[in-house]
Amino acid sequence: MSWLLTAAIPNPAPVAPPGLGDAVNTLLGWLKWGGLVAGVAGLLICGIMMMIGRRNRSAVAADGAAGIPWVLGGLTVIAFSAAIVGAVV
Repeated sequence: MSWLLTAAIPNPAPVAPPGLGDAVNTLLGWLKWGGLVAGVAGLLICGIMMMIGRRNRSAVAADGAAGIPWVLGGLTVIAFSAAIVGAVV
């Protein structure tokens, strides 16, 4: 009986409103670019923290090293964001 209910519910493909498709694509491109720039800056900051904390400041070096997986994780989510959304939807 439940197959009758799911067959009756329409599932249209996503369509951008007229005139908004290009603007949204531009905005998403800018956000992706900004995220990638922030990721590179984050890796540079982590490296600098590790260099500064090398002598007598081991907590700073540890914080820099601990930040690297988070930055790489964020970059991975940014790079695969469209594929992740496509797989979920």
